Amino acid sequence: MKSRSPYKFGKGTLLAALDVGSSKTACFIGRAVDDAGTFEVLGVGHHASQGIKSGTITDLNAAETCIRQTVHAAENMAADIMKGYPLREVVVNLPGVHATSHAHTASIRVAGHEITDNDVRRALSKAQQRVVSNEYELIHTIPAGYRIDGHEGIREPRGMVGQTMDVDIHMVTGEMGALRNMAACIERSHLDITALCVSAYAAGLAVLVEDEVDLGCTVIDIGGGVTSFAVFQGGALIYCDAVPIGGKHITSDIAKGLTTSLRDAERLKILYGGAMAGGMDENELIDVPRIGEDEYAEPNHVPRSLLIGIIQPRVEEIFDLVRARLSDSGLGPALGRRVVLTGGGSQMPGLKDLARHVLDKQIRLGKPIHLSGLPDAVSGPAFATTAGLLTYISGHADEMPAEIMAQAEPGSLWERVRHWLHENW
Repeated sequence: MKSRSPYKFGKGTLLAALDVGSSKTACFIGRAVDDAGTFEVLGVGHHASQGIKSGTITDLNAAETCIRQTVHAAENMAADIMKGYPLREVVVNLPGVHATSHAHTASIRVAGHEITDNDVRRALSKAQQRVVSNEYELIHTIPAGYRIDGHEGIREPRGMVGQTMDVDIHMVTGEMGALRNMAACIERSHLDITALCVSAYAAGLAVLVEDEVDLGCTVIDIGGGVTSFAVFQGGALIYCDAVPIGGKHITSDIAKGLTTSLRDAERLKILYGGAMAGGMDENELIDVPRIGEDEYAEPNHVPRSLLIGIIQPRVEEIFDLVRARLSDSGLGPALGRRVVLTGGGSQMPGLKDLARHVLDKQIRLGKPIHLSGLPDAVSGPAFATTAGLLTYISGHADEMPAEIMAQAEPGSLWERVRHWLHENW
């Protein structure tokens, strides 16, 4: 996808992406390989998450420890490049359960002169004033379409002439309490937040091709505790939401249904799980360790179809909830016929077929495609959000409210962003 941000990163610039999820925390350290903001990954780290449940921090100390370990692992991998300098600034994800979409239209008079970048920012700033609140913080301000003197379908108004300009704007806000808790964990890890990005938006930036973003596509990111989804059309994000159900809920269902431990249930899900039963599953037996007994105890022998029979209803529930939320969004035809599944939970056999059946859409699986240097171990769907955070900051920095609100202030973009975050948090 083409970069839409006017800001360029000098060759050699180092940035880090930090994805704090319910099942894992991941960090990518990237370096700009050219002046256009193309990044290669130099260091990666990931660790099983602690102190986080369904996208919400439940234990600050445990979450802080996990973030420290993850960042330290990425720094060690990139040590030759960083030359002993510790990581300071990170781009961080915002879980979809703490985000809300807002659609607004802003109109300004341009009185016949050529439309400038400042005119566009005036319209965006005008819209931002409508969502100011003490309960949530503005995360994204995304222009989704323009009209000049009533004429529709304008993608780029700058340089055009008219009397009035209307801008359709998608804004995303985050819950203040969740943001403050996240900021506390990261600051206690001696890191500064450079930018925030909603998880599903980052995942979409990582896995979608340009035609999907233009023609209309929904990304569904199935994580450990949250399933996030985002709708793209006309080259922009136009809606995002989430349901607080993910892979960990499937694991819990298996543990209860087969009377085994959560650890063994997770192993069974990975090795033998599936979203739809096949003809041979009734005859294939799997060993289920008995809960509370030692490793030498005789396991239960159950057909694989029993395991899939536990998994399938939960996966159907996830897709039913997503379908209902999308139906209630009022987007209608803007949703398109295309769905891309990503996230760690998307890799389960049969999931694509079940999604096609429930959602009645064209389905494909997505993994990060816009970063170079990704090791094979972190190039799959589970790391889509982490990869997309680097894509966001390199190509979409002009959607950051801090930049729009502080446009008249002196200093670099990053100085303004840091000032804004400091003033608001």
